[in-house]
Amino acid sequence: MRGDRVEIVVDTGSGVSTYEITATKAGRRVEINSTRNLTEVVEVTRSGTPIRTARFLSARVIALVEHPAGSADGSAPV
Repeated sequence: MRGDRVEIVVDTGSGVSTYEITATKAGRRVEINSTRNLTEVVEVTRSGTPIRTARFLSARVIALVEHPAGSADGSAPV
């Protein structure tokens, strides 16, 4: 859903970096896949076609924060 957003905080060895993946158009969503050593955040269309992909080593990911699209008052959709 447009407005879905995921923030990823990663240890770079000399500090931390924050990355953000956002569903940019209506009908797109953000999916998170975690395996043993890889965390993947993907923006996909309704049909499942990946648009943007971000991959991080799981050992380096400090935080993964999901912000679902909500109404104007910031609440989650019903």
